[in-house]
Amino acid sequence: MRRVSVVGTSGSGKSTLARELAEILGVPHLELDAVHHQPGWAPLPTGEFRRIIAARAAAGGWVIDGNYGRVRDLVWARADTVVWLDLPKRTVMRQVVWRTLRRVALRRELWNGNRERWRNFLTWNPEQSVISWAWHKHAPDHAKYAAAAADPASAHLRFIRLASRRDIARFLDDARSEAGVAAVRPRRVPRARR
Repeated sequence: MRRVSVVGTSGSGKSTLARELAEILGVPHLELDAVHHQPGWAPLPTGEFRRIIAARAAAGGWVIDGNYGRVRDLVWARADTVVWLDLPKRTVMRQVVWRTLRRVALRRELWNGNRERWRNFLTWNPEQSVISWAWHKHAPDHAKYAAAAADPASAHLRFIRLASRRDIARFLDDARSEAGVAAVRPRRVPRARR
């Protein structure tokens, strides 16, 4: 497992898992959203997007996360593994709502100076709200990746479906074991005595 595509509905935890997996494997991580969303949320033109992703996918090892159909062929042609986060809708919605609230409240920069806004949190338009997007895309994403996993054109890929947080933890533990990396647990720091 050296070239891994991480996919799943928005809010399922793709980037978090991809960052950790890349660190375990000792390869670069690329978040497709960071390339696609230019300043002011302007989308990168398709030709330029494909050129950048083709160059990154040609590298020796990587973990790339994202669901962009415009570049999936480039990523999957070079990938050896697809990790599909297929968490229950209730879990995804809880995660995406809390993530969005934190991002908006803390004014956290996402990519290229972009930040989520309160109005995006309050609208139900899927083109403006990641929460609405996740709600509407959950079932279609499940069907899309289930079909891709069964498609003979994907026979060169190892599909790993993770359907729970327990599956994710087990997958990362297995990746650490295969890579010979010990799990790092936070150390408890003793409280100073007064």
